[in-house]
Amino acid sequence: MAFSDTSARAALPRLTRADGSPLRVLVVDDEPNLAELLTSALRYEGWDVSTALDGQSAVRLARETLPDVIVLDIMLGDIDGIEVLRRIRQQQDGVPVLFLTARDSVEDRVAGLTAGGDDYVTKPFSLEEVVARLRGLLRRAGASAARDEALLVVGDLTLDEDSHEVSRGGDDVHLTATEFELLRYLMRNARRVMSKAQILDRVWQYDFGGQANIVELYISYLRRKIDAGREPMIHTLRGVGYVLKPAVSAAQVSTTAVGAGPAA
Repeated sequence: MAFSDTSARAALPRLTRADGSPLRVLVVDDEPNLAELLTSALRYEGWDVSTALDGQSAVRLARETLPDVIVLDIMLGDIDGIEVLRRIRQQQDGVPVLFLTARDSVEDRVAGLTAGGDDYVTKPFSLEEVVARLRGLLRRAGASAARDEALLVVGDLTLDEDSHEVSRGGDDVHLTATEFELLRYLMRNARRVMSKAQILDRVWQYDFGGQANIVELYISYLRRKIDAGREPMIHTLRGVGYVLKPAVSAAQVSTTAVGAGPAA
């Protein structure tokens, strides 16, 4: 199943909840690869995404996370998406739902919309279409464009997506275009471990085959500019990927060590 890349589309204002926090999205699909692809694309929008691979888990996660919008496959292994929607609506009435269907018959589309779905897309689909449909549903449901949509902040590291200015601890950091895109992707996914394949797909837009070394190379460039002489923010998890998170100061480490007690 082929999908086009969301990173190629024009930049759009980031949508948030009314209080400025990330929108919550629940993705429900029993195809793990497709669920992961959708989750990664929606997290790239800055949204908080939960994923369920079956209907029972979807109902439970909806109750726990109270999503602002749901992406729901009609054909699931345990209970179908229409029944999932019925159960979710009993506990959270009014949450917008975008149905995914592998069948393009009028009957399927009418069944989904009649059951309370707000929109649908037919597989195979483009990620851009899914994001665009969700943005439309969210706007109608009252999501707002973030006032500081261009500013990414992680700890003392700041990146302005409009001016392409980067600073850490108040000091300017000068990056190449590729370094900037890599840092932006890591900051948009702060505290999440991103694999080399995910980074290649989002920053360089080509497949993993044999090109992992370019990720390692640019991570080393970023470290020299972001972490040099400071507490590190970019970390490697061997065999897994990379994660960017706020630095832990020496004072914090000292305090933790004092209160930790003897090692077991």
